[in-house]
Amino acid sequence: MSKSVSIAKPNDYAPNEDAVFCSPQCIAVSDGAGGCGLYADEWSRYLIEHLPKGAPLCSFTEFDEWVDGIWEAFYNEHEKRAKEGDGILLNKFYNEGSCATIATAWKINDEGCSWAAYGDSVVFHYNRRTKLLEHSFTRLADFSNPPRLISCKDPLEEEGFHSGVFHIDDASIVFAASDALSHYVLMMYELSKSAEFESELMELRMKQTSNSQLLRMAEKEEFKFYDDVLSPLLKSVDSEADFKDFMASLYAKRLIDIDDYTLAIL
Repeated sequence: MSKSVSIAKPNDYAPNEDAVFCSPQCIAVSDGAGGCGLYADEWSRYLIEHLPKGAPLCSFTEFDEWVDGIWEAFYNEHEKRAKEGDGILLNKFYNEGSCATIATAWKINDEGCSWAAYGDSVVFHYNRRTKLLEHSFTRLADFSNPPRLISCKDPLEEEGFHSGVFHIDDASIVFAASDALSHYVLMMYELSKSAEFESELMELRMKQTSNSQLLRMAEKEEFKFYDDVLSPLLKSVDSEADFKDFMASLYAKRLIDIDDYTLAIL
């Protein structure tokens, strides 16, 4: 059964800049980039509201045409609002606009799930039988780089877009998450298969970023990926209070960065 949950940064009075959609046929997560431009929370919600839920965006051309068809109305309305503020606000909007990521999946049938992503929100497919995790992202260490973002004023870059199809069965779980939570899931999966992912883990260790600090803490943990990482995470989606508690426990162990946290399960 499809479910979703989204919470703002713990102990921070800023708005939640993530947005989420969830139905039996489609899930989507968008992470508004608050460090860039204005109205990030509204832009992420706008992208989710206008996303075609019935049919997948399978190529960069389709994705680009979709954004091209919706950005102008948002831009015009928010330009008007920025003009009501001071010149600094308007200049910031002209220079930076509004920016967000998106990660989305559409169930095509019982055997296939089409997905598309732009930026560092991630779509995942875990199979309980094979114990394999597939995802829409590039490499673990790339979470430490500034993500490509969907802008309300600048053209998209084809390199920022990724799409594909997950082959699913009755043991499949398809879910999407915003960046900090996605980093946690992928980091723990790769640590659970550390021999297989040694080069990716080493690449992150060498980066000397906050994410490499998280990896150092995670390496001290003893865990099974499905039983101790994925299963408790997926169960926590049932209640916002449970999800908040679970995120707080991960943050207390220094396994996850402070951020807005969003999870959608197909």
